[in-house]
Amino acid sequence: MSGDKTIGGDIRALRTTRKMTLDDLAGGLGKSIGWLSQVERGLSQPTVDDLQKIARLLEVPTSMFFGTADGPSDEQGLIVRARNRREIGERDSGLFEALLSPDLSDDFEVIHSTFLPGARLDQPRRRGTSEVVYLVSGRLDLWIEDRAFTIETGDSFRIRNAEYRWSNPYDDPATAIWVISPPVY
Repeated sequence: MSGDKTIGGDIRALRTTRKMTLDDLAGGLGKSIGWLSQVERGLSQPTVDDLQKIARLLEVPTSMFFGTADGPSDEQGLIVRARNRREIGERDSGLFEALLSPDLSDDFEVIHSTFLPGARLDQPRRRGTSEVVYLVSGRLDLWIEDRAFTIETGDSFRIRNAEYRWSNPYDDPATAIWVISPPVY
């Protein structure tokens, strides 16, 4: 699978997760349905400008469409080497995330997150998703709806279409693995 097919597949997955039709996205881009269909099938390459517009319309960071080295062709779509993870940008100050899934074509995505000391999400967020999170290291303060928790290394939690926010007021980074369905990045 080429990088272009991965980008196209990711665009399709993000578009369908957001319940957008080809016509909706193509219209927002000022492009034809045929052009967008070819991009999603890996038959046409979008420009960087196109990807920036697509990212804006799909509400994802543009970096979602750029990765590091693809890796060997016999591993593409199956194996994600640590050195080849796609950084998905710093969406919130002090939060760094990378896609662990090969792409977004599954019913879920797996994200590696690092919360730096002092990082926090002040404005509550709600997504139409089911998310299970495992804290690999560190501690994290978490609010789900009106309930406050301190999550420690080895703990896990679930957010199911609920309002949440987080904070790392501790001296060490916190690292977490998120499984999110449907994909949102």
